[in-house]
Amino acid sequence: MRKYRSSGDRITDAEHWYGQPVVAPARRIRFPGSLGGELAARLDLPAGPPRAFALLAHCFTCTADLSALRRLASGLTERGIAVVRFDFTGLGSSEGEFGNTDFTSNVGDLVAAADWMREHHAAPQLLVGHSLGGAAVVVAAEQIPEVRAVATLGAPSDTEHLVGWFAESLDEIERAGSAEVDLVGRRFTISAGFVDDLRRHRVTECAERLDAALLVMHSPVDESVSVDHAARLYAAARHPKSFVGLDGADHLLTDAVDAAFAASMISSWAERYLVDQSGVAEAPSPGTRPAQVLVAETTQGAFLNHVVVGRHRFLADEPTDIGGFDAGPSPYDLVAAGLGACTSMTLRMYADRKELPLDRVLVEVTHDRVHAQDSAEAGSDTAGAAGRAKIDRFTRVVHLEGDLDDAAVERLLQIADRCPVHRTLEASSIIETRLA
Repeated sequence: MRKYRSSGDRITDAEHWYGQPVVAPARRIRFPGSLGGELAARLDLPAGPPRAFALLAHCFTCTADLSALRRLASGLTERGIAVVRFDFTGLGSSEGEFGNTDFTSNVGDLVAAADWMREHHAAPQLLVGHSLGGAAVVVAAEQIPEVRAVATLGAPSDTEHLVGWFAESLDEIERAGSAEVDLVGRRFTISAGFVDDLRRHRVTECAERLDAALLVMHSPVDESVSVDHAARLYAAARHPKSFVGLDGADHLLTDAVDAAFAASMISSWAERYLVDQSGVAEAPSPGTRPAQVLVAETTQGAFLNHVVVGRHRFLADEPTDIGGFDAGPSPYDLVAAGLGACTSMTLRMYADRKELPLDRVLVEVTHDRVHAQDSAEAGSDTAGAAGRAKIDRFTRVVHLEGDLDDAAVERLLQIADRCPVHRTLEASSIIETRLA
C-alpha cells in the first residue's frame, strides 16, 4: 500500500489502516454483597444516555473480567445499553471467602447488584448469565421486578450438574464437611453445604414461572454443559422465548467472533422487550419536512442531535471534554467526512474511467484552525488585520492501493483537488437563514 499527501509529498513505509470500535473504559464500583462483603464491579456506559441497564453474571469460578463478558458488555453498550458486571463473593477482587458461598448467595449477589443499580442509576431490565451465571439469572429474575428479558449462554438446566465436576471428591466432602478440589487448574474449597445447596435448586421450575422473555443461547458442541440443558430450559419456559445456537463455539466463548455474535444477537433480541429509559426524543420523520438534511435535538445533553439524511439516521455530538457524550461525530467531523468521502468517490470515478489499476482508496482528514498569515494556502490578501485572523485548515492524506506508476499517482492527487466538496470548501458560499 502506498500513502500520499494530497499536496504530492510521498510518505514511505505506510501501514494498513483499519477502523476499530472505540470502547469507553469501565468505571469501577463497589457495593455490599449478600454475605456482607463488598463486591467489585464494573459499570460500562454507552456513549450517550443509556436506553436501559443490563446485569451480567459470570460462570462458576470465573470473574467479570472474563474476555467473553468484556465483549458482551462492549456489544451491549454499542447498542446504548449500560452494563454492570461484577465478581461474585470470594472471586476476583470481591471480598469474602469462596468456601462460604453457594448458589443461593450467588443469586443474592445478583439481587444486591440490582438494588445498587436501582438506587444509583436504574434497575436492570435485562439479565445475562454465562454458564452457572445463566442459571443464577433465571432464578434471580423472580426477585427483580423490573426485569423484562433474560438471556443465558451455555447455562445448565439444573445446578446439580456442577456436582459432577468434583464427583471424585464427594466422599471426602461428606466425610470432612469440605474438601479442596481442582477446577480449571485452580484450587477451591467446596463445602458440604455448597453441594446440598446445588442439589435443592430447581432452575427449570423458575424458568416455568419466569415473567420475562427468555433467550437461550448454547453451543451444540459445548463439552462442559451439553446442549440438552438448553433444550430443557427452553421447553420449561413460557413464551415469549427464543433459542439461538452458537455453532462451533466452546463453553467459554474464547473466540472473539463467537462472543461478538452473542452480544449482537442479545442486544437485537432484547430491543423488542426493553423500555427506552434514555428520554431521547424521537428523530423527526423526513416525510413531514422535505429537507435534504434534518437535524433535531434529542433533548438529552447539551449537544446530542439526531441527523436524518433521507433514509439514513445517526447522531451528532461533541467530545466529552467540552460537555458532550461523544455519541456521534462532531459538526466539523461531518464536514471532514464529507471531504474525505467526496475525495474517495472522485478518485474512483476517475480511475475507472481511465482504467487505472487502483484497487482501493482510503482518505484521512483532520481539521484545525491556523493563523491565516502562517498558512501556505492563504494568499497575499491575508496580510494585515486579516492575516491575524484564523482560518480553517483541512489536512488530507490519501492512501492509494494498486500497481500505480508515479505519473498515475501524481494525476490522481491532482484529481483529488477537483472533488466538488473540496471546491465548495475553498470557494465562498452563501448561507440563507429564515425562521420556519
